[in-house]
Order: sequence, then structure tokens, then C-alpha cells
Amino acid sequence: MQALLNKYVAKAREHCVPLRSKRVSPHVLRHSAAMELLQAGVDCSFIALWLGHETMETTLTYLHAHLELKESALAKLKPYERRKAERFRPNDRLLEFLNAL
Repeated sequence: MQALLNKYVAKAREHCVPLRSKRVSPHVLRHSAAMELLQAGVDCSFIALWLGHETMETTLTYLHAHLELKESALAKLKPYERRKAERFRPNDRLLEFLNAL
């Protein structure tokens, strides 16, 4: 398996310059596949079965959130803006509605 992988990685490096500085191994491919499945919304228990793990603990080592997942989670947050608390002051329309109840 490793020899076959080395053969095709060497061929790919001829055309893909960024790949020249990357380490590619069966372990890296398994980790990448597990992360792709996780990002696609596949349940962790299925990923554990697919990887052939006996326990979920083993699978969790593969599923640590990588930088892309962390960035997407942070992008969903609004920056915290500390402001002085203001007292709520209802407008006339709201007061009329409440008085009509």
C-alpha cells in the first residue's frame, strides 16, 4: 500500500507544487477522509465503523476539529460590543396597545 501511495504521490508532485511540501501517508488519508465525513454531517459512530475502530475514543482522535472547522464556527459569532446598559423606554404606540388590553 505504501509503495503504491508513494508512486502516485511522486507523480502528483510533478504537477501540484504545494503537494511537494506535504507529507502524505495512509494515516493522513484516513484522517482526511474522517474529517470530510464529519464536515458532511456524517454521524461519528458511522465514521468509527468506517475506519474499523472498536471504540469511539479511538475515532475521536481523528475528529479533532481542524482549523477550517474552527474558523467556520468563529465566523458565525458576532463580535462582543460592551455598551452601557440603557433603560427601556416604550414608545407611544406600545403604551397605547398595552393600555387597550
